[in-house]
Amino acid sequence: MEVVILPDAATIGGTAADAVAALLDRKPDAVLGLATGSSPLAIYDELAARCAAGRISFRQARAFTLDEYVGLPADHPERYRNVIDTVFVSRVDFGPDTVLGPDGLATDIPAACAAYEDAIRAAGGVDLQIVGIGTDGHIAFNEPGSSLASRTRIKTLTRQTRLDNARFFGDDLDAVPTHCLTQGLATIMAARHVILVALGRSKAEAVHHLVEGAVSAMWPATILQHHPHVTVLLDDAAAQRLQLIDYYRETYRSKPDWQGF
Repeated sequence: MEVVILPDAATIGGTAADAVAALLDRKPDAVLGLATGSSPLAIYDELAARCAAGRISFRQARAFTLDEYVGLPADHPERYRNVIDTVFVSRVDFGPDTVLGPDGLATDIPAACAAYEDAIRAAGGVDLQIVGIGTDGHIAFNEPGSSLASRTRIKTLTRQTRLDNARFFGDDLDAVPTHCLTQGLATIMAARHVILVALGRSKAEAVHHLVEGAVSAMWPATILQHHPHVTVLLDDAAAQRLQLIDYYRETYRSKPDWQGF
């Protein structure tokens, strides 16, 4: 697990964008995994700027999103497919129908989840997956207690997750959906490279468990300790609970030409 502590969200965004650019240089038809939420926004801003400047292209690439609320109308602004279109997909040059997400309006949820897993496999799997982390250690919507072997499925959201997301619904907890479709932990683990971004003091406890704690279903992100290629990008606030924080800082400083991606 590569742990990199950087000064701010913009620097993190540029560092992660460098990894995406390097991947697309060597594999223009790469498959990306896209997360919503606030953590990856700086990445998407940087990628959009580079695309507008002609420095990167997504024309041959494909992408899969991590999760989706169940039951939100197709035109709801907080439906994750609409969110990812707004913050990223519409700002770059993906081809038509090359970005897919779980179908939160499906009448047959298990069949829709199975079809989504099939689509990821048919694309050859995800080359680079971007994820954030919840204050309770969830990734995607794999809440505490999730099976470490889980695949795409329906989940009930915890009250904490709904409280965290209420800001997107006018701080109205009742407006936040109670269920979602999410890629499972085993689905995420199948990606060839995972970049996890965490920003702010509220993520510090979860980051401590992620990097230095025991692997546990109560802190679902800890399963990433078993992944062969994970890069954790943190700001100072998110890194503050790490017991080995000085080691992580020194490891990065001692490699100015660091090419861990």
